Amino acid sequence: MHYVMILASDAETELTFMDALAKYNDVINTFVWTKVGVWLLIAVGVAMTVLTGFFQVSHLKHWWKKTIGSMFDKKVISHTDGKAISPFQALCTALAATIGTGNIAGVAAAIHIGGAGAVFWMWIAAFFGMMTNYSENILGIYYRRRNEHGEWSGGAMYYIKDGMGKMKGCKQISSVLAVLFSIFAILASFGIGSMGQINKIVANITEAFDIPVLSSITVLGEGDSAVSLYSIVLGVILMALAALIILGGLQRIAGFAEKVVPFMVIAFVFGSLVIIGVNISHVGEAFKAIFVNAFNPIAALGGGVGVVVKTVMTQGFKRGVFSNEAGLGSSVMVHSNSNVVEPVQQGMWGIFEVFADTIVVCTMTALVVLTSGVYNLETGEITAASDAVLVGAAFDSVFKWGHIGSKFIAIAMFLFAFTTVLGWSHYGTKAWEYLFGTKSTIIFKIIHIITIMFGAILTSSLAWDISDTFNGLMMMPNLIGVIVLSGTVRKLTKNYIDRNLKKKDIEPMLNAFPEIQAQEEKRLASE
Repeated sequence: MHYVMILASDAETELTFMDALAKYNDVINTFVWTKVGVWLLIAVGVAMTVLTGFFQVSHLKHWWKKTIGSMFDKKVISHTDGKAISPFQALCTALAATIGTGNIAGVAAAIHIGGAGAVFWMWIAAFFGMMTNYSENILGIYYRRRNEHGEWSGGAMYYIKDGMGKMKGCKQISSVLAVLFSIFAILASFGIGSMGQINKIVANITEAFDIPVLSSITVLGEGDSAVSLYSIVLGVILMALAALIILGGLQRIAGFAEKVVPFMVIAFVFGSLVIIGVNISHVGEAFKAIFVNAFNPIAALGGGVGVVVKTVMTQGFKRGVFSNEAGLGSSVMVHSNSNVVEPVQQGMWGIFEVFADTIVVCTMTALVVLTSGVYNLETGEITAASDAVLVGAAFDSVFKWGHIGSKFIAIAMFLFAFTTVLGWSHYGTKAWEYLFGTKSTIIFKIIHIITIMFGAILTSSLAWDISDTFNGLMMMPNLIGVIVLSGTVRKLTKNYIDRNLKKKDIEPMLNAFPEIQAQEEKRLASE
């Protein structure tokens, strides 16, 4: 009896601890994302858009030509000497990390909670997010340096410390912010960059491709928290696949990403276009609902108009940011490894990254949901059981045979989420390198691979919620760094435009360090 009482007491203590952890995390998460973070993101995006003269619009033809229009340029797509990656590989690796569950489950959640109008605010977040991502990337290139292996190292921690740190009175605070950014980036890479993604993969595969002989065997826990042998097997397989790629370094990750990312984006967009084509008569209604409900939400959402509009805006902004990661300072760590010379040139790839992620992929997801009948455009009622299966149900409405639609979504989720794990492994590696040095990064990679198994057996959403919090926390120092260095972004942009578009004979701004600036000038002259 005494033993039973001890077990009961321990269980109650554990429950109380988990409840308390969830409670405090919710407070921090709400403050970071709802109270401050989302609005700070939009404010920084607006500021950078204005300071660069609405570059994403005023120079639309130029950045389009320099990104997707340069796909047949060998300088853009060719492989390098192993110390850097091509601009296209950098884009694909960044997209590998950003095009994840947020593009499917995230869009579905935004519509599920905020209605069709949330899509409009996702577009707004993306429009301004283009210039936030642009600013991060050019700062990443401008303040990067070589590590002891001869590889480029750049990211928010470097431009915060070396850029912001040179400003009067900012030396100490910049060092603290750089360290905090790196710590939060590492923690986020374990959570949303590994466990959360793997959890979604396993949940979708076990549901869409059930193998009774494996799923019927319980290995850990019981009841709702039971973990099947199927989940364990999938965890082992995913760990092995990730280890083969991650331990091979950035070159192997980038090589995998440049093959898989274009394929998965094209396949998903094609499947989406088929569904939209079948339901073409509802496309006009869908767009009308998106624009009208953004400012006049449907009654089904409940609450006063002001409160509901705020909910719709917040959902659109939050899910848009979760999808393209503009402002988090994450993708900068891979863009900084590009063999590009001009900071602004890589910045334009950052604009295209947000465009492809949100304006293309997320819009496809939204139109699939809104035109397929699983979402009632007039009442806002949803026929799917939850947002998690909303897109799968939409695909099943057209691809009905053997539920092939939901199976396709399960495969898409696997590719999207798995490449996200690979991309975030590089982000975490760079943050670890900043804190502990290049030689010890193998320790991070091993830990990151191990967390994949935890993701496979994870049943609670708490780890995902905590990961969201760390994402928001790493965003704060990055946005401070971007806005403080906004003058540098403006100068770099003006210097590039004056030299390349206005043909002025002035010295290029390529790197903040004189010795690297001299080396990059020689590279630029030889091109």
